[in-house]
Amino acid sequence: MNTHLQVKICCISSIEEAKLAIKYGASSIGLVSEMPSGPGVISEELIAEIVSEVPSSVNTFLLTSKQNADEIIRQQEKTKVNTLQLVDYIRYDELGKLKKQLSEIKLVQVIHVIDEQSIEEAIMVSRYVDMLLLDSGNPNLKVKELGGTGRTHNWEVSRKIIENVSIPVFLAGGLNPENVLEAIQIVKPFGIDICSGVRTNDKLDEVKLKSFFQLVNIYTN
Repeated sequence: MNTHLQVKICCISSIEEAKLAIKYGASSIGLVSEMPSGPGVISEELIAEIVSEVPSSVNTFLLTSKQNADEIIRQQEKTKVNTLQLVDYIRYDELGKLKKQLSEIKLVQVIHVIDEQSIEEAIMVSRYVDMLLLDSGNPNLKVKELGGTGRTHNWEVSRKIIENVSIPVFLAGGLNPENVLEAIQIVKPFGIDICSGVRTNDKLDEVKLKSFFQLVNIYTN
């Protein structure tokens, strides 16, 4: 039983979508800045606009593919998000710089779960960030996949990561109303993250969203 499961609705593309996600119970929303691939990319100006309309009790995640601390700091200052989701590899000294200069902002490192090596990677980086998010991308491809694939990954590896780190972990990657309960039961994450699983034709689908939260609420109540 997990009575404090956090739910993040990602790829939010408008103030209306943000309000809809929050209405059904999203504790966090994801806002996607420039990426090499994947869905949901919006301008930093629109991200800032959406953030200005979101209650302070909701976590606003900026998904950034940048790997340089100074560039990421500029993005945060422009968008005013309270959480940074780092979707690519960032050197530990750059993470330290982010922590020092943005001490009030949470850092979430994405681990693209590919194989058992992902466990070691997660353990190492967990010392430098506030949370991890386990996703199904592959940053080693010619055109990097840094999330939003709509695919699941090996949940057994994800579970091992959670068992070996001491910070909160979100599970992402191909979650939908059909598989979310199984995913929660196997992985036992702190939170879950969903994008395409509650969308139809790239738009947030209220029927799917409602169904998703009803299932999650069955598990948490």
